[in-house]
Amino acid sequence: MKKISKLSTSIITRRDFIKTSAAGAATVLAGKNVIFAAPAGRKLRIALIGCGGRGNGALANCLDAGKHIENLDLEVVATADWFKNKAEATGKKYNVPASRCFGGAEAYKDLLHTNVDVVLIATSPNFRPVHFEAAIKAGKNVFMEKPVAVDPPGGRRIIAAGELAKSMGLAVVAGTQRRHQASYLRTQYAIERGAIGKIVGGCVWWCGGALWYRTQNPNESDADYMVRNWVSFTEMSGDHIVEQHVHNLDVANWYIGHPPENALGFGGRARRKTGDQFDFFSLDLDYGDGVHIHSMCRQINGTDGGVKEFFRGTQGQSMGGGRLKGRDISTPDFPEHKGPYCQEHVDLLNSILRQEPLNEARNVAESTLTAIMGRISAYTGKMVRWTDITENKKSPWYNLTIKPTAEEFEKGEVEAPLDDIAAVPGRDK
Repeated sequence: MKKISKLSTSIITRRDFIKTSAAGAATVLAGKNVIFAAPAGRKLRIALIGCGGRGNGALANCLDAGKHIENLDLEVVATADWFKNKAEATGKKYNVPASRCFGGAEAYKDLLHTNVDVVLIATSPNFRPVHFEAAIKAGKNVFMEKPVAVDPPGGRRIIAAGELAKSMGLAVVAGTQRRHQASYLRTQYAIERGAIGKIVGGCVWWCGGALWYRTQNPNESDADYMVRNWVSFTEMSGDHIVEQHVHNLDVANWYIGHPPENALGFGGRARRKTGDQFDFFSLDLDYGDGVHIHSMCRQINGTDGGVKEFFRGTQGQSMGGGRLKGRDISTPDFPEHKGPYCQEHVDLLNSILRQEPLNEARNVAESTLTAIMGRISAYTGKMVRWTDITENKKSPWYNLTIKPTAEEFEKGEVEAPLDDIAAVPGRDK
């Protein structure tokens, strides 16, 4: 280790140099040469599926990351989106020929037939399992945004495709960027080595204002409407506990070392204008051995907010933002370039060039499934066990499939749920 620092109650400082980390694993290795030089003239061809705000952001992050790897040339070669005009607009920015800007429900299939090395997947989460599986079967390295599914079968499908990627030597990095963020990496390193003792409890929050929403235009198809207004529909986003709060749940799973054994919680809808999602959730996540995490998320304007992860240990506490109270632990320096959104792409590209592919599919799938387990509990009022969605085929939730499915979108068999009709705990299954 070239640089050593100690965790204390002060906020951990970010550095300006890039270092390689096994960000998808619980233990992160440090000390490798960070800025990897690609073979002279090495080019990687990049393609984007999902040309909305996050998709364009991810593409910009990826191209920025490539500037910090010597001799590497990145070229955007194809785009795809449900709406062809959006694919063309993104493609135009990067001089992609119109013939490689694809639109429609099966645009991703056309894109995967092009000569591309790395595919960025940033469509709405309901499409993620199908798009990811197809990309891996086509032999592509993948960056995919979080979350990665909206129901238990989708989460398991991601895990299976991730194992296939592993066998094929393909890299998979997910948009759970805290696993690439210096302060989180150093905190996890210290916690794993006993800085706060054994974690015995904590809380994770994502509470803020309402997101944007869209209303249905006259004569607009239900499919187009749901794609445009995807953040309002459980069928598209998984609800905000899955779409947004997954970040905090991912940290809990990462720091504790495994997903929870069960979830029991509640939630409700009070002020949303469209779609069928809840406004708030509150959950007890039981990680076993007496460890409980309170999970809370809310999207309501005019309320106090906060995004944090707090963990109590037998010998101290982690307060988020890189702040610890506990034993001093010498930690490696985990710098990041221009923040974690860029660093996750640096790590992806370096892993491809080193032929040491990262694979974060299982981690992000398990965090997504944790959120789905909590959502099911809040919607039904029932305790939901981890085995109910991963192993027990007799469970009513093992094969719970949210419709319309991605396949039904491709077939044109889409009927939008009625606005403002949400789940009723104690009644709905």
